[in-house]
Amino acid sequence: MSKTFHSSVAGALVLATLPLAAQAQESDIPAPRAETEGVSGETRIRIGLGPRVVPSWPGSDEHNIGPLFEFSRALPGEQFAFEAPDESTGFDLYRAGGFSIGPSLGFQGKRDSEDVGGALPDVGFSVELGGFAQLEASPSLRFRLEARQAVSGHDGFISVASADYVLRDEDDTVVSIGPRLTLTDARYQRSYYGVAPDEALASGLAAYDPGGGLQSVGGALGVVQQFTPEWGMFGYVKYDRLLGDPADSPVVAAYGSKDQLEGGVALTYTFGL
Repeated sequence: MSKTFHSSVAGALVLATLPLAAQAQESDIPAPRAETEGVSGETRIRIGLGPRVVPSWPGSDEHNIGPLFEFSRALPGEQFAFEAPDESTGFDLYRAGGFSIGPSLGFQGKRDSEDVGGALPDVGFSVELGGFAQLEASPSLRFRLEARQAVSGHDGFISVASADYVLRDEDDTVVSIGPRLTLTDARYQRSYYGVAPDEALASGLAAYDPGGGLQSVGGALGVVQQFTPEWGMFGYVKYDRLLGDPADSPVVAAYGSKDQLEGGVALTYTFGL
């Protein structure tokens, strides 16, 4: 959720991570759920709130500003578990070693007809239900696959594969970076990138019927930094490049961009129970 604002957020986050990454050596990275000497013996809750900037709709060259929330819980003697800044809401239903699975919940804001010239249909607010599978291959490497089906809005299917390399100094500093791969089905792509024959006559765009498949590749960078035991910050920046049928869409050519950038910064507060 203007382009100038995105650039400044991205630049600030990248500059901030350079000294952090240099200080956090891999030998100092403890397993997220292992008991660690010096970690608090009480349950801790971390909450955060700040602004987030995202594309107005998938493929848009305009952006919306909305809230960025952070909520994490650490049991006594444990660190806060690593969560990628762009992953959907979810929780573990089953966990064995570094492998876990569970439900996931995603959202996608609406696209108004006026956003794309007034002749194409609205796409309502989308609620996406599904699940995830996750593997913590090592304390510094995590793989995750999410798959969700929309029950409103675009009514399509979306899956996201990700990998994150994590550098952390206990809970004081956590820096993550990794690639992203997004696939969507034909229903999803027709909602945002398609132009039906009757819509082509009204809009002046060429008729276009995307078939689903690869949508984008990109990457995400996240930073968690504690300034005091209570106060800290959480921030991220993410870039995606549209590929395949979405990249060739006349809707994107006329009203959007193949380059998709988002990011946000939140102030966090940690308290014990």
